[in-house]
Order: sequence, then C-alpha cells, then structure tokens
Amino acid sequence: MSDTHAAGGGPTFTRVASEGDIPAGEGRTFEVAGRLVAVLFDGGSYHAIDDLCPHMGASLASGPFADGVVTCPWHAWRFRVCDGAWCDNEKLKVAVFPVRVVDGQIEVAVSPA
Repeated sequence: MSDTHAAGGGPTFTRVASEGDIPAGEGRTFEVAGRLVAVLFDGGSYHAIDDLCPHMGASLASGPFADGVVTCPWHAWRFRVCDGAWCDNEKLKVAVFPVRVVDGQIEVAVSPA
C-alpha cells in the first residue's frame, strides 16, 4: 500500500486494492492509518466504512452486502454504507471514509486512529 495526497492539500489516500479484487456484493478488510476498514463493492461503486461492528466487533466486510446495506455476519445488525447509520436506529453509526479509484487502484482516506 502507498499513500497519495489529493490535489490542493486534501486528505491522504492509501491504495488498498486493484479494481476487480473485490467482487460485486462483497467486501474486504484493509488496515489503513491504524484502523480496520471495510471496502465494499456494489457493482458500480466502492464504499469504505469502519470494519468493526459496534455491537460485538465482528468484521462487517465479511457480511452480506446488498442494496447499499452491509449486514453483520454475527447478529445481523445492518448498516448503510452511504452514511454508516445502523438501519434500526440512525443515531448509532460507524465511520464512513472517502474512497476513490485512480488508474485502476482503489484508494481510501482515513484519519489516524
């Protein structure tokens, strides 16, 4: 993985994978800036959220992902990837991170933990 800066001094992005490494409807876990990040692919766009479910700490990247919602594989807590909100109570959220694709490489920007 390597870090790149956005134009104009924006956030630092870290390369985590290449396009095609994450099948549609799935996610993968990556360590970025000391945090575990779930990068999920819906078939058209990549999304990056905190990988750890706040309930019991399961990896959200390993759960089912459909219609913009990832489901925790342990206890079926569901989180929207657009804003990180828990579908059963929007006051509870996981962090959402900027993600982009540059020259076929998936990059995520995460503030250090």
